[in-house]
Amino acid sequence: MRMIPASPHKTESTAEKRVFDVLRRIFGGPHNSEFIAYHSLNLTRHVKKRFGEIDFLIVGPLGIYVLEVKGGRVSCSGGVWQYTNKNNDVNMSYEGPFKQAESALHGLVSKLREKLPHVVTESFSIGYGVVFPDCRLAAPGVEWDPQMVCDDGAHKDLERWLKRLFRYWRAKDSKERHASTETVNQLAQFLRPEFEAVVPLHSRTEEAYSEIKRLTESQMAFVDSIELNTRIICSGGAGTGKTLLAVEVARRWTADESQIALVCSSPWLMSFLKNKFLIPGLTVCTVLGLKNAARRAGLDKFDALIIDEGQDLLSMGLLSDLDAFLNGGLEEGKWCFFHDVNNQSGLFGKVEPEAVEYLNSLNSFRVPLKRNCRNTKIILDKVKTVTGADAGVFGAGVGPEVVELKTTDCEDLAAKLSSEIHRIVQEGGLPESDVTVLLYGVDEKAFLEQLPDRLRNKLVLLDEFSMQSFPPQGVSLSKIDSFKGLENEAVILVGMPQEINNLGSKAQAYVAMSRARSVLSIIYS
Repeated sequence: MRMIPASPHKTESTAEKRVFDVLRRIFGGPHNSEFIAYHSLNLTRHVKKRFGEIDFLIVGPLGIYVLEVKGGRVSCSGGVWQYTNKNNDVNMSYEGPFKQAESALHGLVSKLREKLPHVVTESFSIGYGVVFPDCRLAAPGVEWDPQMVCDDGAHKDLERWLKRLFRYWRAKDSKERHASTETVNQLAQFLRPEFEAVVPLHSRTEEAYSEIKRLTESQMAFVDSIELNTRIICSGGAGTGKTLLAVEVARRWTADESQIALVCSSPWLMSFLKNKFLIPGLTVCTVLGLKNAARRAGLDKFDALIIDEGQDLLSMGLLSDLDAFLNGGLEEGKWCFFHDVNNQSGLFGKVEPEAVEYLNSLNSFRVPLKRNCRNTKIILDKVKTVTGADAGVFGAGVGPEVVELKTTDCEDLAAKLSSEIHRIVQEGGLPESDVTVLLYGVDEKAFLEQLPDRLRNKLVLLDEFSMQSFPPQGVSLSKIDSFKGLENEAVILVGMPQEINNLGSKAQAYVAMSRARSVLSIIYS
């Protein structure tokens, strides 16, 4: 059965994790998409509650079924249900698990009927059941029939019990319903965007679920591919979510206690990811630090590799380094390679054609990311106009116009930079930490020395160490190359010439401008 997400959603329930593992193996395993199981599906429409949650939702041609899971010891006395976990903590509820499942089902169906065409919702039988994996429910009750109960006996053959549950509810249905593959997919496309979401990279904390980033259609195709394939090449321009997805792959691949390495070339990006996302079983390192990282983890080789900013690693020597620390090597091992789609257009000069040819020969699944989900459309259009690069389509909203200023000398540059920072922070309302100044072809320390004290004191010079707590408390300053793979809300690009003709300059402009999520200012040299 296909699972969404591919690894258990964050839960403290060991019973749910065990049921998740069993569901994944049945009905043909995870490669069979005829039946889909959603774990921990949140409901914004519930019969009795403002918010509800379904432990597992099974969707397939035979219907829509809600499963409530209750682990530990279960008892009911005087109409009060008691659930005792492995630590002997007791939770009590006047609403039994069968009523929970029933009300969640009706809340879901109500929303489906409101949002989807009648022909879709009427194609499915509906039903619910309760799974007690740790105990046996021997007593009969008015709230349930035996077919609705999966206790520790039936749990050993969950597929058989589910088929019985389907037959039970379908026999109660007045119509013979059987949803087509197309209809199942249509329902899945509605359910999944409501659920398949990840934490954006710029969230202040790992648990900032108030800032949720919905996956785009092309990104969801990628999520599918990591469930079904061992080797994946994912290509997309700047801003299409490659690093975001690299972290999501890491979460999923470490769920079964595999030892995974997320590899990049930039020490700054490594430092940012290592300290931002503390995922058990994940090692974040540079390609040159793989050997030491494996040794510190007590490993000879990693179970899988995730490569971010892969366009910087497309040389036979670096691919050989990756091969040496992966179980099975690149030819037989498990890996996911993210790279910029522009790496073969000459925008990045260090790409070796034989390395690209070798990587493409490794029987990998290809996923292109088309939609830009970082930059506003205004910034996206500017990137394309200046560099001709493919940075995806659509963009994340329209956004403010790009501000372009010309300078005559160092004093004028300092004045215009100070004015832009004031405009963005004081007038635009962004905190100073949301602003990064990127220098084009200028040494940072030499640049700072040219500035008046008042402006110099506003700027925080970035380095590998400071990336552990990025963004800093102030306006950050960096060279373009060092900031590759990172982003901020506002970017002020300083020193770019108005006329850009060579590939090296275009590559610098492409990287710099695409770092800005919503505000971009360019102060030309």
